[in-house]
Amino acid sequence: MKKEQVVNCQFSVWYPIFKKHTIKSLILPLPQNVIDYLLDDGTLVVSGSDHNTQQTHTNNSDLDAEEDIQWSDDETTTTVTAPEFPEFTAKVLEAINALGGRVFPKLNWSAPRDANWIALNSSLQCHSLSDIFLLFKSSDFITHDLTQPFLQCSDQDSPDPVVNYELVLRKWSELIPGGEFRCFVKENKLIAISQRDYTQYYQHILKQEEQICQAIQEFFSQHIQYNFLDEDFVFDVYRDSQGRVWLIDLNPFGEVTDSLLFSWNELTSGGEIAQEGPAFRYTTSEVTVQPSPCLSYRIPRDFVDLSTGEDAYKLIDFLKLKKSQQEESEEEEEENAAQ
Repeated sequence: MKKEQVVNCQFSVWYPIFKKHTIKSLILPLPQNVIDYLLDDGTLVVSGSDHNTQQTHTNNSDLDAEEDIQWSDDETTTTVTAPEFPEFTAKVLEAINALGGRVFPKLNWSAPRDANWIALNSSLQCHSLSDIFLLFKSSDFITHDLTQPFLQCSDQDSPDPVVNYELVLRKWSELIPGGEFRCFVKENKLIAISQRDYTQYYQHILKQEEQICQAIQEFFSQHIQYNFLDEDFVFDVYRDSQGRVWLIDLNPFGEVTDSLLFSWNELTSGGEIAQEGPAFRYTTSEVTVQPSPCLSYRIPRDFVDLSTGEDAYKLIDFLKLKKSQQEESEEEEEENAAQ
């Protein structure tokens, strides 16, 4: 995966090419002061200019609506003032209204899918800039877009391309997860299709496997193939209740993109994939249902590292702590016995 491929998968690059086959969207340049605010690790304080309220969020705690936010301890009292982006706020509200009052937000590449748990309705549906900021500030996916978009590229020796960050607002559409599919293209050939929400079993996919696969292949050959800037890429589609296929997103062909029910080794090495048409994989029964990978974003990262063993140092520290606690407990028992 080259840096140029990542650049080509930016929403503002592919949207004009496939505008007729995807959801209506508007793109707004992201001011530098807004980018700085999104990257600020401090307390989330959102201006209430678009909601007539003010919201705070500290370390995934509950939301409070107040005109001024104050907290104090024995030493200091701090007042946090919400940042103001009046011009940008006005443009965002105008765009949201133009799209029907409800939008799905994302940046150049990613949507804050890992942060939907923090929204009051556990949805990515947004009505205001406050809603968008709450999701963006809570999302590791968004932070990755802003700080390390070329992290897994093979041409690390080349300079990073200049990225003009943008807020993408998509008209809100009620998409049934069972209708979403991810498609993998290598050398302009559709080699694999995966159920997007592989954590659930959808009976209609099993019953309509042939029709779904055929509809996606026809959509690819008629509208996508040879029209994109790269010959290796990944695209997401949605097949609605009428059988029509819509383009949802495009992603780089590489490990930065979730391969879902395939492995990247399978997709890159070839093997049995796409020998006679694309390989189609989906969850075949309730037995194979898996927990959502985004669940790990709902608990402190340290807990995830400990449970998976991904951070050896945290695990060593944890074991030392447990050993120390055990020794203290044994000493107390001995003292109590001596008395």
